[in-house]
Amino acid sequence: MTVYRLKDAATLAKASYTAAQIISPPVIKSLDHNDVQAHVLEGNILLLPGSNSVRDYLKFNLRPLRLGNRRLTMSNGGTERGASGTLWHQGFLVYARVIFDWLKDEGVKPNFIIGHSLGAAATQILSKSYDTPAIGFAAPRPKKTNNRVKHDDKCLLLNRTDDIVPKMPSAFTHMGQAKLLRSTTDQRFLAHAMPRYQTIVAEAVQDQRLPETWG
Repeated sequence: MTVYRLKDAATLAKASYTAAQIISPPVIKSLDHNDVQAHVLEGNILLLPGSNSVRDYLKFNLRPLRLGNRRLTMSNGGTERGASGTLWHQGFLVYARVIFDWLKDEGVKPNFIIGHSLGAAATQILSKSYDTPAIGFAAPRPKKTNNRVKHDDKCLLLNRTDDIVPKMPSAFTHMGQAKLLRSTTDQRFLAHAMPRYQTIVAEAVQDQRLPETWG
């Protein structure tokens, strides 16, 4: 099983927005279709960017979820059962399915998944689908049920207390272990950006509030 250092995962999540600049591990495949982005790195590491700005996140109402001529917003209460029977937020599931279908076409099964923001919503769903360890930063809530689901122990979510996105949609829940990282200052809209998560994760690992690795 692949194990990743949390600080390295945060570095890759930040770099996912400029994937052409990622040197190690190198990007071997990329998806950019219908507003869905994903990258596969050497070693079958799946890297999922999202919206790096909470202002954009809210301004566009999760614009990438306008798939198949359907407008699906963050507050959308629609749900849909995945292949396993788990009830997911419909928009997040639609987004994750695009990535799943692409990976299937490419013959790739991820060994580890890293995602930020919208990418972290898909990370939770795909971690369960593949029974694969995963780390999500600034993760929204994709799961409708409050109950534990199979394979949710593989997913670690790191969320800042001053970031509003991990609190949404309010009627849904996170999958796996969701860790709240308290900031000494309220960054408000800036809190959602990956550089802010890099800093707070590094501090939490150094203070031993988080483990060094996950996997």
